[in-house]
Amino acid sequence: MNSPFFQTVLPADNLTMRQQVFDGAVFLKPADASSKSLVARVIGLMQEHLGLEDIRSAHLHLSAEEMFSRIGALRRIVYLDAEFHQRVRDVVAECGLDPARVAFDPIRLRVVQPGGHRNPLAAPVYYPHRDTWYAHSQSMIVWWVPLHDLQPEETFVFYPDQLAQPVANDSEIFDYSDWIKDGPALKIGWQKRDSGVTAKYPGSLEKTMPAHAEGFSCRAGEHLIFSGAHYHKTLPHDLERTRYSLDFRVVHLDDVAAGRGAPNADNRSRGSTLPDYVQP
Repeated sequence: MNSPFFQTVLPADNLTMRQQVFDGAVFLKPADASSKSLVARVIGLMQEHLGLEDIRSAHLHLSAEEMFSRIGALRRIVYLDAEFHQRVRDVVAECGLDPARVAFDPIRLRVVQPGGHRNPLAAPVYYPHRDTWYAHSQSMIVWWVPLHDLQPEETFVFYPDQLAQPVANDSEIFDYSDWIKDGPALKIGWQKRDSGVTAKYPGSLEKTMPAHAEGFSCRAGEHLIFSGAHYHKTLPHDLERTRYSLDFRVVHLDDVAAGRGAPNADNRSRGSTLPDYVQP
């Protein structure tokens, strides 16, 4: 049972929902037709590309290099293909947003392997951070959808008391124009591997983590909806199964026009991702 911090029912009025997200609310909405269809489609593609029925055991059957190569091909599909752009619109529409007023950063396929926290190449995945430190708008809302049922140790934690409180960080090192000049493939996964990338990942410089953390379990296809300004951290795990999830970022253009968004406690990143979002 998750704590009351995670709300399961969206307000009927979508503007109210968005404002609550900017104020710190996190919604964990049950799966619906659009998210179930999205999850089934991606799992089918993964089984095809990985050559395995049980994709959660892929790390036991494929070398790290082969896994990275095959997952890279899948990332390009779910990020670039028009089918998956429409699926984003379907998901947000079923949750009350008007797709004609929403710009979005397309779907990213995330992979967290058991013991991955000990791989230096994967270190940025585990940095405590706010997504806004990567030049995203304060009006950005994150949509996160798991492909499988997950236990709390397989997900991540929020530090809700830090939403409007500054934490020591080096977000000033992130310049979006530097990031995209290193190549469009990096925008798909925001991960690097032997690529000569010079752009850097910002992260927390705090010596200790806040005492109040909120973790969660979830079911396949549920919608985790939260502000990109929330301070959060992926948890390391050694369970013998790989975690797969999807996420995308949305900005309602009315919020940008009205100056609505989460508080900016400490974001010093440069540039803006918003012009590169898929526009309505």
